[in-house]
Amino acid sequence: MRSIALGRKNCIHFGHKNAGPRIAAILSVIESCRRLGLNPRHYFAEIPPGLANKSIHQLSALTPTEAARHGSL
Repeated sequence: MRSIALGRKNCIHFGHKNAGPRIAAILSVIESCRRLGLNPRHYFAEIPPGLANKSIHQLSALTPTEAARHGSL
């Protein structure tokens, strides 16, 4: 989480008012992957491309915690 705290100040001034919360969400997923021992690059390469084909009931299985639990990445 230290890297997020350090980057927070650098990310204050983005061009759009919604950019800050979006960056925060992405950084949260990256840090979760790191804590769980997953490679964030592999996670983002695997999960987002298939989101359009998933039902809303399947989305909870795509979190970093579930990916680490099932060893899918």
